[in-house]
Amino acid sequence: MISPEILRRYPFFGGLDANQLTALAQVATEKEIEAGVFLFHEGEPLKEMYLTLEGQVDILFELPAQGVNHTVSEQLLGEMKTDEVVVTTIGSGQVFAWSALLPPHEATASAKTVTAVKVIVFDGTALMQSFAGDPALGCLMTQKVATVMRERLRALRIESLAAYVGGRR
Repeated sequence: MISPEILRRYPFFGGLDANQLTALAQVATEKEIEAGVFLFHEGEPLKEMYLTLEGQVDILFELPAQGVNHTVSEQLLGEMKTDEVVVTTIGSGQVFAWSALLPPHEATASAKTVTAVKVIVFDGTALMQSFAGDPALGCLMTQKVATVMRERLRALRIESLAAYVGGRR
């Protein structure tokens, strides 16, 4: 468990009352992770949501490496060389791995630490149980996650448009 006061500092948790912050804090732990570590890979079951306190985390896709001839066995065994394409970089005060709260609870991208990070890790299963006991908390958190999703999609759209326009010149 962490102190609810830590959560109160971050805008993502704005509008939650003391009881709701306490419920979230009870299912959270603080963790330090070194640079260059994958927290999860696209397609894996996602059991935790994160709040970044310090450092940076890349949200990325791992695509088959360009210009590499992969053997059939590499393809079948999932041992192909990959390139990492960074979609966004998460910094202090930002949440990620929100898929832990939404069925099918599967990572939609990979996450890799850019620097050493300090994060708060929320147990997704315990969060879902808290939401069942306090539907208002579940509703508020779903709205907050949807807002994060909207902002990330907007940023991705802008970057995609910039790449498209830049490639037409």
